[in-house]
Amino acid sequence: MPPAVSVVLAEVGPRLKRVRTQRNVTLVDLAAATGISKSTLSRLESGQRKPSLELLLPIALAHKIPLDELVGAPEVGDPRIHLKPQARNGRVVVPLTRQPGAIQAWKVVIPPERKKPEMRTHEGYEWLYVLDGELRLLLADHDITMKPGEVAEFDTSVPHWFGPAGDRPVEILSLLGKQGERIHPPRHVVGKDAPDRTEPGTALEPDRMSPDGPSASAAPVAGDARPVRDAAVQVRRYTARRDSFTRRAGTVGSGR
Repeated sequence: MPPAVSVVLAEVGPRLKRVRTQRNVTLVDLAAATGISKSTLSRLESGQRKPSLELLLPIALAHKIPLDELVGAPEVGDPRIHLKPQARNGRVVVPLTRQPGAIQAWKVVIPPERKKPEMRTHEGYEWLYVLDGELRLLLADHDITMKPGEVAEFDTSVPHWFGPAGDRPVEILSLLGKQGERIHPPRHVVGKDAPDRTEPGTALEPDRMSPDGPSASAAPVAGDARPVRDAAVQVRRYTARRDSFTRRAGTVGSGR
């Protein structure tokens, strides 16, 4: 049993007695109100009887207080993620998820690069959303420029690269999952020789990511590897994928 749980359980008995005495309720009165024997209530307060939902719920109802207040359960932690930018291969990567999971989210800012694009491959599947600037995507034989609001997704086993399309930085949002963990089932896998990957995926550990982040590049959209140009369509698709991701995992990004 985790130490934190043991501490909470150990404090239940004293809390039960304190709540009862503050209300000037005797063990006999509480037994009559809950249907729990006086001896059982006494053993609960002394710690000789392990608390259970069947015992605690009637007591909480009798005292007319929330069960978590009666037990002294710890409060839910702050859900906000404190962003910690990281420098990776000249790119600024901001992890947007803090728990291990099948899909990891990242925000990535990529400055202009003078070196020749280097195509890479690695295990996984990536989804990208351009926030600001223009993104150049290389995927197999495709060379595409994407503007803010456009979305791309691809199998990272296909050779790929991405970076700024011009002399200005580009800012993107990336979701990266292991094989089989896609934001939605594509019509078919990108790349004529790419094998089908439908087996359940697991958490993608940082040391198994692409050397440049979630993936050192990006690529075409859905099955045919071409970005959807219509902005309205992109927004609808982005919203649907975001909601789906939130239900499955929890928030967005990429690590380079």
